Amino acid sequence: MNQDVPDRKVFFRISSFQILAMFRRGLFYSYLSIYLRFFLGLSVTETTLFATFPMILNVIFQTFVWGGLSDRYQKRRTLIIVGEITAAITTVLVWFLHTLPASHHAAGYVIIIGLSVTEIFWSMSNVAWSALISDLYAAFERTAVQGRLASIGALGRIAGVWIGGLAYDGLARYYEGWGFHKGLLFFIASGVMIVSTIPMFFVPEGGIASNRITPTAAPKTHMIRNLSRRFLLFLIAMVLINFGRNCVAVTKTQYLVLDDGFDVSSNLLSYIVNMQSVAAVIAGYVIARVSKKISDGMLITLGSGLACLNLLGFALARSLGVIFGSNFLAGASDVVIFTSSYTYASKLIPPAHRGKQFALFNATLFLSWGVGATLVAGPIVDSLIARGKTQVFGYRMSFMAALAMVIAGMIVFAICDRCKDTPKSSPTP
Repeated sequence: MNQDVPDRKVFFRISSFQILAMFRRGLFYSYLSIYLRFFLGLSVTETTLFATFPMILNVIFQTFVWGGLSDRYQKRRTLIIVGEITAAITTVLVWFLHTLPASHHAAGYVIIIGLSVTEIFWSMSNVAWSALISDLYAAFERTAVQGRLASIGALGRIAGVWIGGLAYDGLARYYEGWGFHKGLLFFIASGVMIVSTIPMFFVPEGGIASNRITPTAAPKTHMIRNLSRRFLLFLIAMVLINFGRNCVAVTKTQYLVLDDGFDVSSNLLSYIVNMQSVAAVIAGYVIARVSKKISDGMLITLGSGLACLNLLGFALARSLGVIFGSNFLAGASDVVIFTSSYTYASKLIPPAHRGKQFALFNATLFLSWGVGATLVAGPIVDSLIARGKTQVFGYRMSFMAALAMVIAGMIVFAICDRCKDTPKSSPTP
């Protein structure tokens, strides 16, 4: 493939993959935390482990296995297809294995361990996807492209969350958790993964060799020593910003269904969660238009500010109206931060190191949902409940702690954005 902008057919194919991937995530993960907490009986901190252990393995394999293979062989599309199909097979296996233990508590840990294994294969797709977008599009277009993909993907997530809410209790004909317990949600997610690979067969393989840079040109240097000081500062900032805004993502749905809180049904919960997706559709469309007029640094700051308002809203909300509004801000923040930070990182990463260094960048996001929840949100809620505080109070304090982390990340990013350090190997636009 040459350096020209990919035609509309290529974008249609990668957006088809994106909409199906987001459909599957919305369908499956929006309700899994509730299933682990209220059906299988795990503690708040234990429920966060379904994101923590898988994401740790995801990052390890992205950084030390798949990222290296991607750089060595420059095979992006192949990794995506193999990763998704393998993950689809293991997802069904996870459901079957979790039905075997007599104890619900043990079944919860089977899901956690099983999804950890599955994530090893999903990580193939994750790192290859990040590198592929940079392979296909020039730096000045990446924010707009990611914005359009986020908007399109959000449509898939809306459908996934809605169907997941209906399937969770079997159209209100069965019991809460039925969709996971009987396997329907596992089966749908697995099937969608397989279908999502079909458009990828018609997407270019990618790789920097197409840009007249051969894989053997990549210098074999120590991964950390090869990073610029500015990129390291950027990674630290993104750890704080992403961990802050996402450490409560796993526990947020638990907070909303509390009997002594908002006590929302699974159907109403789907509408609340989908406010985030509606905002993502709008924000993705807007950012695709304004990204060439506003710097990525300003966009990251704007997105972080929206995240602060979202977290403050959840901490102080006394009505569902505020919750709906706060979740709308969360969706806008997600898109603005993801699209702009991706392009910001892509400009700092040398093309020959896109596999490994995008794996490090992805780690700041992927670890934030699980590790952030396990180390911050979960312990705060459990410890306050153990001290006699109400569950509602515990969850509210976790939102305040998350807010403090985002603010700290904004300060570090302000320092980073003023740093004029350049990568040791100049990246290609």
